[in-house]
Amino acid sequence: MIEIKDILLNISNVLLKADIKRETVRDVLNSVLGIEIKREDIQIKNNTIYLNIKPIYKNEIFLKKEEIREKLEKSLGKRHPEI
Repeated sequence: MIEIKDILLNISNVLLKADIKRETVRDVLNSVLGIEIKREDIQIKNNTIYLNIKPIYKNEIFLKKEEIREKLEKSLGKRHPEI
């Protein structure tokens, strides 16, 4: 029989991993682009990063996509979220 504490522990681990990924994405974008993005403007769904930012920043991200991808892979490993 599965105990509630085990389920809650699994849920907290998943949430913690999502927060770590968001914070890492935020740090990488800040180091590459030099822009500060709020934590609530970053969402990760199905291993894809969604950003709620100005279009000019999105263009910069598109231009530096490879550099961002490399830094994310260094920080989070092969299963990093895609931008």
